[in-house]
Amino acid sequence: GDELVNRFQFVEDHKDAWGVKRLCEVIEIARSSFYAWLAAEPARAARAAADAALVSRIRVLQDPARGGDRAYGAPRITADLNEDVPAGDRVNHKRVARVMREHALAGIRLRKRVRTTIPDQSGRRFPDLIGRDFSTGAPCCRYVGDITYLPLEDGTNLYFASCIDLGSRKLAGWAMAGHMRTELVEDALKVAWCERGTLAGAVFHSDHGSVYTSKSYAALCEQLGVRQSMGAVGSSADNALAESLNAALKRELLEGRAAFPDAPTAYRAVFRWANRYNTRRRHSAIGNIAPNAYETAASATLTEAA
Repeated sequence: GDELVNRFQFVEDHKDAWGVKRLCEVIEIARSSFYAWLAAEPARAARAAADAALVSRIRVLQDPARGGDRAYGAPRITADLNEDVPAGDRVNHKRVARVMREHALAGIRLRKRVRTTIPDQSGRRFPDLIGRDFSTGAPCCRYVGDITYLPLEDGTNLYFASCIDLGSRKLAGWAMAGHMRTELVEDALKVAWCERGTLAGAVFHSDHGSVYTSKSYAALCEQLGVRQSMGAVGSSADNALAESLNAALKRELLEGRAAFPDAPTAYRAVFRWANRYNTRRRHSAIGNIAPNAYETAASATLTEAA
């Protein structure tokens, strides 16, 4: 441990004045251990230099100014480091985690969580067609969505509604507004419909918020051929994937700040984040690749099978 290393270093620093034998006796260490530690110094220096080089590469991958992502933790950083790298040059995820821990390079974490679901009073209910099965698979079959708030410095909020493809983790549709009326979630679903070309036969899963149980939203789902699904009342675990995206959005954009400076800044930040989320952000559930890359591979597999 550090205490033993300090003793070795003490002997090294004072051996010319007192001699190795006497110093080792006084501070109670074996001379053989000291000489073994001394012989390993070149290897330690080489490892330290390699770690320093690795730290520099990690800082680049976390630097937004260079196209990086400050929210990336050890698993995604490891995937970035090992992309298109020969097997012999790949870096171990445990080493990446250690280096990031030692140099305070951990990904950004969100500490505060706020619920925005307004309970439905209409009594309208839909069956749970997901059953907490958030596994990946074929795209364009199952979607989940939710609403979260984005605070502004003037004390007001913007609201973000999502429509996420369970199969590929792609953010297929989203919308933002200064309200939580039904139009917000309708707009997010319409964006997904435009993106996909059709939602006929797809399942959309949500909580029991009043906007999702409204007659207007149910009519839109029927028009688009979407089957509505809802989990148990008051259970966030039944819509865990959408909750996770909300947390990632605020964690990665606010970076610990209390609020966005203003609405235009928030809109621009969310637009850039959503684009990166689909095109570049790695998702562990789909093999640490981006949703667009996953869907491209899935499409190629279906074409080959045909």
